[in-house]
Amino acid sequence: MSYVAKRGISTLIPPKIASPSGIGAAQDAARMNRVVSFYEKLPRGPAPEAQPKSLVQRYQARYFGKNPSAMPAIHIIGGLMLLGYSYNYYFHLRHHKNNAH
Repeated sequence: MSYVAKRGISTLIPPKIASPSGIGAAQDAARMNRVVSFYEKLPRGPAPEAQPKSLVQRYQARYFGKNPSAMPAIHIIGGLMLLGYSYNYYFHLRHHKNNAH
């Protein structure tokens, strides 16, 4: 097996925490104690669900989260209608507000 292949596989295999040669030595026992105490402090169980903070994150959580819905499409259609009417008013309809065409 080439060095590159061994290097690629070594990232998949966790490091050896306890080797048979290091169990009897006092200095390795202290090192093992530090490793064990580190792993004892790690949190267990599933990670807590992240809470949305910004307006966009809250919108995504509400409409794209666990129960996705079609409301974003309706919001886009309504926004385009509102934007289209405002353009139409600004460029055409405001000139006919008090005058006949």
